[in-house]
Amino acid sequence: MKEIHERLRAALHAKLPAACELRRELHAEPYVSGKEEPTLKRVLDALPDGTVMERVAGTGALLRIGGEGLAVGVRGELDALPILEETGVPWASGNGAMHACGHDVHLAALVALAGAVERVGAPAPLVAVLQPREESYPSGAFDIVESGALQRHRVGAMVAAHVQPVLAAGETACTPGAVNASSDEFTLTVRGQAGHAAYPHLSRDPVLALAQIVVAAQQIVSRDSDPMTPTVVTFGTVSAGTAPNAIPESAFARGTLRTMSESWRHQLHDRFRAVVEGVARVHGCEAEVQIMPGEPVLVNDTRLAEETGYILVDSAHHMPVSMRSCGADDFAHFASVVPSLMLFVGTDTEAGLHSPYFLPGDETVVAVAESLLAAYLGAAHVIGADGGKTRDRQPR
Repeated sequence: MKEIHERLRAALHAKLPAACELRRELHAEPYVSGKEEPTLKRVLDALPDGTVMERVAGTGALLRIGGEGLAVGVRGELDALPILEETGVPWASGNGAMHACGHDVHLAALVALAGAVERVGAPAPLVAVLQPREESYPSGAFDIVESGALQRHRVGAMVAAHVQPVLAAGETACTPGAVNASSDEFTLTVRGQAGHAAYPHLSRDPVLALAQIVVAAQQIVSRDSDPMTPTVVTFGTVSAGTAPNAIPESAFARGTLRTMSESWRHQLHDRFRAVVEGVARVHGCEAEVQIMPGEPVLVNDTRLAEETGYILVDSAHHMPVSMRSCGADDFAHFASVVPSLMLFVGTDTEAGLHSPYFLPGDETVVAVAESLLAAYLGAAHVIGADGGKTRDRQPR
């Protein structure tokens, strides 16, 4: 393993200057979810010729590099966010979209890794999973899983890396177990009885009811959920009314429900509905709640995390650390059907994810590529040591 790691790492570093240039090209011309076709074409042009290429999920593709047998899937996200960039660099985006979540870095690192594997050869085939719609619904990862493409390409394990500015440069989180929360969105409508603001007793105020709902829902976290299970209830938008001297008929809110436990996730939905409807009723109003299921809990495979951690330590280039957060990623859909590992890679920027100032440097492209190499080798070892048993966990 050490010899192949050294050979692949040397080949990887030979590919990195071109990967950094590719990253700048992708960053300068980003495309939002569902419109990633130009990005896909550019990345496919940069990847080595694969033995099998398959279009998936509309604007996505899978490219297999290597021979027969179980393969390691490596995910790269194609889409950008509808954010106006404020970095001021010469290669900043000017089209109203922005790679403000590091997807340009991930793609460039994946291209470098795939080139190294194609040049040196490796212990397992690599399937480059070029995924659309990570930032929006419907999820590109979910669509790829449902298509059966992972099964057709005999993907025995999936790996990915995501830049994470809360970690310091040089740190890579390689944590077993649940590392990201489930993420579901809710929309609620509270209906009352409209009237004049001076005569509230003749009305049923949905604004007051909604205000109480926002407060009461927080008690789900403090009194209904297990204190050892991270849970988030966040109201992101609240709106009502058109005039300052009128009580409106309806009030509206949207937000997110998150938890690190799949079993509690569904109970959380039920409890949230009960609180919303009950508080509205107390105020003489009615409430309607819609919950849109999103990503499941992202659970890293223990063996993949352990093997990758050993390689990271041996390489002496990245310090493995532990990290869990209530952030969410649709990579969790892959993890629900095959053993999977998401790494979090520290950055050299203080700006946060989804910030118009988020701009990791070339060093982060290098760090992500080396982390992906470690994860790829760790996964190749695991699926090889399994003797094919991981096929039992492929998508149905």
